Amino acid sequence: MFTGIVEEIGIVKETSRDRLAFEAHKVLEGTKVGDSIAVNGVCLTVVSLENRGFSVNVMPETLRCTNLGRLHYSDKVNLERVLVLGGRLGGHLVLGHVDETGEVVDVTYEEAARIMRISAPAKLMTYIVDKGFIAVDGVSLTIVDLDKFSFVVSLVSYTLENTTLGRKRPGDVVNLEADIIAKYVENLKERQRQGLTLEFLKEYGFVGGIDAG
Repeated sequence: MFTGIVEEIGIVKETSRDRLAFEAHKVLEGTKVGDSIAVNGVCLTVVSLENRGFSVNVMPETLRCTNLGRLHYSDKVNLERVLVLGGRLGGHLVLGHVDETGEVVDVTYEEAARIMRISAPAKLMTYIVDKGFIAVDGVSLTIVDLDKFSFVVSLVSYTLENTTLGRKRPGDVVNLEADIIAKYVENLKERQRQGLTLEFLKEYGFVGGIDAG
């Protein structure tokens, strides 16, 4: 579980079909092999630690379904350690399980803020609401506007300076994870639309099997 508050920007040091290595400093504190670190919002398991970095294994599915497969040597990534029980939740609950990738459509400026429009698949837009949360490359952001095909976020100076989003340009691909609460609400609504069925009651343990003996 993560918060979407990026702790530092790491640097890609190695890429291969099943392994990624990063230079990092802050996220190494207290981290041991087997722990999880979110890389651009993707929850990955640390398999080795070095003095100035760490390595993870990646599956082909992860490389296909996120922007990690597009990484090259010296690219920068957002890093966050797992949420410590009892710690402050500065962003929102982020699982590190990327739902879809989106594409930066437009970047404009409004005084000190940078306004970014990002396209998203229609099925993901179901979970995106005005003033709701979304994780973009692992960064917890608030939706300020949306339509059927895209949403808008406003990036403050701190976010621009302390995450990779300040480097994004139109055409760049980003990882997207919708708010888990929105997913549960949508699932509940779908159940209600389907109506209360015997199969539903059995699935959730309200009705047991009949003992014919």
